Amino acid sequence: MNSSNLPTVSVVVIAYNDAGLVGEAVSSALAQGPVVTEVIAVNDASSDGTARVLDELAAVHPRLKAVHRTENSGGCGTPRNDGIAAASGRYVLFLDSDDILPPGAVDALVRAAEEHAAPVTVGAAVRRELPLHHDVPWMPGLHTPGDVIERPVDRPDLVRDTLCVNKLYARSFLQEHGLRFPDGRFIYEDFVFTARVLAAAPRIAVIGDLVYVWHVRRSAAQVSISLDRKDVGNWRSRIEAHRTAAAILEEASPVLGSACRVKFLEYDLRMYLRELGHDPEYRAAWWTLTREYVDTFPAADIASAAAHARWIVSVLRATGTPPADVERLTRLAAEPPRLLPPYANGPTGAPVWSEELPVELVGLAALPVADLPVTVDAEPAGRGAVRIRLHDLYGRLAEAGPVTAQLSFLPRAGGDPVLAQPVALHPDRSGGWVAVLPFRLADLAVTGRRQGLRRMQAWNVGVGVRCADGSSLFTSLRPRGRLLRRRALPSSRYGVLLAQPYRTGAGALALRLAPGAEGALYLVRNRLHRSRSGRGAG
Repeated sequence: MNSSNLPTVSVVVIAYNDAGLVGEAVSSALAQGPVVTEVIAVNDASSDGTARVLDELAAVHPRLKAVHRTENSGGCGTPRNDGIAAASGRYVLFLDSDDILPPGAVDALVRAAEEHAAPVTVGAAVRRELPLHHDVPWMPGLHTPGDVIERPVDRPDLVRDTLCVNKLYARSFLQEHGLRFPDGRFIYEDFVFTARVLAAAPRIAVIGDLVYVWHVRRSAAQVSISLDRKDVGNWRSRIEAHRTAAAILEEASPVLGSACRVKFLEYDLRMYLRELGHDPEYRAAWWTLTREYVDTFPAADIASAAAHARWIVSVLRATGTPPADVERLTRLAAEPPRLLPPYANGPTGAPVWSEELPVELVGLAALPVADLPVTVDAEPAGRGAVRIRLHDLYGRLAEAGPVTAQLSFLPRAGGDPVLAQPVALHPDRSGGWVAVLPFRLADLAVTGRRQGLRRMQAWNVGVGVRCADGSSLFTSLRPRGRLLRRRALPSSRYGVLLAQPYRTGAGALALRLAPGAEGALYLVRNRLHRSRSGRGAG
């Protein structure tokens, strides 16, 4: 079956005040070929030139149908519902006006949907950080290409993929079950729509092809709803959307309802907690909202969450206001989680959060070494080396016996890590372990070029630790001292190599590396742009 013989697809594009980008989105849909019978672009009463752009494109492309709303809906759900109502294709696919469909996406989705008679087909998506074009996979490892899932209840973790745009839907399935988005100003409408889809128990086919590119423009004048977290209203909206989704799933299957609540603890709560910021009013309001919502969760759901999520809930419930050491909580919410020192024991000798807040860290003794939220500090140790300090965690690492440490540089755009040579660890008087780890930035830059990283390379810096008992762990580094100084290094290959270590939003060490004069200039200009926009990296 060639592309011209495949069943047809209606691509629904929604747009509001996006005249500069909607053309690229529409073009990416039209470029999918004859399998896309129509592109329905719904203009949600834009006040810029979006309507004109769409009308001009529709005059040239017969497959494009522009629908102009006379009143702004206030959200994304209503224009998507308008698109579903106007669709005539056998399948429906959603696209936002500032994103794109990669070549061949629709063809691959339709072929799998037809082969497996699947009302829903899901493919891979990436968050593309602009302007640097760093692709971050969406929910990596959640879906297995080639899988055909007969019922969502067979795979409860599917509730973690709340995107509506990386999936193809049979229009008859949407019609049969009356599946629509929440109307009006309902933020995180895809949470509710996805819950309704899963509650309808469709067969789901999975493909490995990249089917959606989600553009992330953190420095844009108007950021997307998911990035607009300047006030607590965003978190309140997310909680309400999650509450609604969990209720829908609970009614369909208690297993799915429980999985949805566990997902909130392990994903949503941690994501917002690690970005908590320093505004005391925001912190207090966020803390109150979160405590009130988590208090509605069944004890069994909290017990089913990962250990670090359970500890976060325990601290939340133990105090009505953010504790003085709330930064430790934000680092425990990071990925990978890290519990910063100091470490305290309660009256019975059990590990607790702190002396001031003696909340027991239940389950710590049973965690495998690989899952321990250890902290490793890093500080400069002369050119081409860092000195690390591995902190023990309530004696758990001492039991395992750390032996060696190995630096790892992982491309933030995805790809294989670059590993330095392992170095022996030595005990120090603080009860931890230390080592000086050498590295060669010039060699790293060469490897980055080979991996396709040109003007500017961005690396996450981590460390792997191997222990005498055969266990191992991997974690990020906490930069200390003068480690974050920018350095311009002479290079026989590039002339100059500019290195900018920095702290990510989660407090971990990362590195920007710009080989050559062009790369160095690009890094400096990009840094200035971020500074002026008020948004740092990470």
